[in-house]
Amino acid sequence: MFQRLREDISSVFARDPAARNFLEVLTNYPGLHALLLHRLAHWLWQHRLKWLARTLSTFSRWLTGIEIHPGAQIGRRFFIDHGMGVVIGETAEVGDDVTLYQGVTLGGTSWHKGKRHPTLETGVIVGAGAKILGPFTVGAGAKVGSNAVVTKEVPAGATVVGIPGKIVKRAEPDTAEALEIDPERREAMRQKFGFDAYGVSEDMPDPVARSIQAMLDHMHAVDERIERMCGTLRKLDATYREGKLPALRNEDFADILSDVDACCGPPHAAGTAASETKHDEDQAGRPPTPGNG
Repeated sequence: MFQRLREDISSVFARDPAARNFLEVLTNYPGLHALLLHRLAHWLWQHRLKWLARTLSTFSRWLTGIEIHPGAQIGRRFFIDHGMGVVIGETAEVGDDVTLYQGVTLGGTSWHKGKRHPTLETGVIVGAGAKILGPFTVGAGAKVGSNAVVTKEVPAGATVVGIPGKIVKRAEPDTAEALEIDPERREAMRQKFGFDAYGVSEDMPDPVARSIQAMLDHMHAVDERIERMCGTLRKLDATYREGKLPALRNEDFADILSDVDACCGPPHAAGTAASETKHDEDQAGRPPTPGNG
């Protein structure tokens, strides 16, 4: 018993830089109090003293603001930081070295008996306000961003953000050949759309911005392919002349660029401006289009 208590307190020191000494953690950390009371309630639940177990669970919720059903299975070195508003359902399973922040819900989506709550494997981190709903598994070492709503299985080592939850980083990232874009550029985007345990930052991915960026990636790939085709045609036929493309004016895209900048930051605008400059330079280097007469 005392060995488990020492493990729990050590895990607090490992994951919370605000913890200063043993006595402070033991007396002032509601996540630790909720865990200790849950262990007793879970023991009562397993020995068919279910009313007493639920009563102790209710007292724990009143004392700490954390609701853990006595039927939930909790692993070693489990840490709830701050803790207020955390809810863990009856059939939830939490592995070793898992960290939850305040406002997290491990809930169900069905009223049927049986397994209806998620399973969190070893080393999972769940950010503040996140909701993980359903009888599926969140793989070892995965991270769930703050305020995310996850309703399907998460592979080990992945990072999930957004509503509904989307994977923005995998333990084994996609290859550059499959993406068909500059791998360094894609890695920069992965870093930009990273994990935030506490709040929704200005860099959190936006569905509209991601769609626009995907279309821009596709357009750039098509433009490069057309350029290579035109270069080949010029080599084969010296009389080949390309038609002049309509000019792109910044004012036509002012509203769209401002919206993208607001949610994704200035790099998008800079990238668009650079592509427009390249387009203008390409147009300047092309021969004039012959007349109709």
